[in-house]
Amino acid sequence: MKNNGPIYSKSFDFAITIIRLYKILIGNKEYVISKQLLRSGTAIGANVNEASAAESRNDFKHKMSIASKEARETYYWLQLLEKGNLVDVNVGQELSECDELVRILTSIVKTTSQSSTL
Repeated sequence: MKNNGPIYSKSFDFAITIIRLYKILIGNKEYVISKQLLRSGTAIGANVNEASAAESRNDFKHKMSIASKEARETYYWLQLLEKGNLVDVNVGQELSECDELVRILTSIVKTTSQSSTL
């Protein structure tokens, strides 16, 4: 499968953002959610990247679906940080970027599903 446009750069840039946030959280002694956030936030781009080497349309859709699930999980951890007042860190920008990734990935999965049934 071919490169799917901006989702590749957006998911990579988001992973860098999450790594930087992880370092801040560790500096604030938040160890539990920060690890979960690091894992899911960087897995988005890893799965998107894997999709570029998909063996079939179904394989592509599957990998993008996993990326979408990881983005949704990441959004959950970011919400916990924001609403739980666990650390004094503003994650509003990260929530916005993650929401955008969820929307894009959902669209890719839906479009791929529709085009494979035609």
